[in-house]
Amino acid sequence: MKAIRPEEKIRFGLIGCGVIANKHMTALGRISEAEVAGVYDLDPKALNEFARKYPVRTYCDIDLMIKEADPHVLVILTPSGLHANNVMELIRFNRHFVVEKPLALRLEQIDSILEECDGRGLKIFVVQQNRFNPPIRKVKEALEKGRFGKLVMGSVRVKWCRDQSYYNQKPWRGTWALDGGVLTNQASHHIDMLIWMMGEVESVMAKTASRLVNIEAEDTGVAVLKFRNGALGVIEATTATRPKDLEGSIGILGEKGTVEVGGFFMNELKVWSFSEPDGTEKEVWDRFSSVPEGAAWNHTEFFQDVIASLKSNRKGLIDGLEGRKSVELINAIYESAETGKEVFLRFTPKRCRLGVNNDK
Repeated sequence: MKAIRPEEKIRFGLIGCGVIANKHMTALGRISEAEVAGVYDLDPKALNEFARKYPVRTYCDIDLMIKEADPHVLVILTPSGLHANNVMELIRFNRHFVVEKPLALRLEQIDSILEECDGRGLKIFVVQQNRFNPPIRKVKEALEKGRFGKLVMGSVRVKWCRDQSYYNQKPWRGTWALDGGVLTNQASHHIDMLIWMMGEVESVMAKTASRLVNIEAEDTGVAVLKFRNGALGVIEATTATRPKDLEGSIGILGEKGTVEVGGFFMNELKVWSFSEPDGTEKEVWDRFSSVPEGAAWNHTEFFQDVIASLKSNRKGLIDGLEGRKSVELINAIYESAETGKEVFLRFTPKRCRLGVNNDK
């Protein structure tokens, strides 16, 4: 991959023009240092509809897009179970990658991707945009300053509504081979956040169920974690909330303080309470308690970080190794649910069905 000049716009090529591509177009459109150079998809009809919405060149031929648009970064926006194959098929072009969560479904796939990218000197970034939410950044700052003291417990709650019609819209939704259930899809941002806040996980015990929809994977899951620092964790996740979405939250409890960030996607500060105030409480509530208005605001912040990383050759906030952590925990959760046993991380999946095509 040729070097990027400091004054040069970063050219992005989108791979896939489904629903999530709209957020990426909105986010990148706000950034003067970025340009969507082209969009690729196998479906000509979908491309035509996309082109009517956005002034962007579209392609059904990936080689032609690379030749004409010459993107610096390929953005993988396909179904989760295709991410690994997409990256490995496109790596021959020696471009950097942005991959929508998750990076892949299987740990061995991620390890192959990281090894290949490292060998070619390519950067890879995983879209975990909620790390950029202002209340979340303040929680992380408080943790790094030691304001919580000894950590006691971290918990995430995802109580969303996805009925059968949602899963029927796309044949890959809710399948083991291409999607997984609520833990892999809807709750993966929250699981990533829990690890980012609380640190490495030692072990997990979990239960999953499909209660209200007919899918291969789960619509409901719970897990109890033990972190390496001795704290405990709880994950509650379901798409069986009825009749509408309820919350997507994270709570951190320590010996010197308690914080909860709620809302739909960890975007609203609910509790900010410390036994040793530091004089910043008013500023936190006034300036950092919510996410600014505007669609895909945190996606914009994510791409700003990607661009800064590429131009200054520094580590991005969510690189491939960071993206691996949540997938490892999700695989361990499924392994525990299948075996009924406590699973210690740094494990080799044996019963986890995520990313496995059972039709073969």
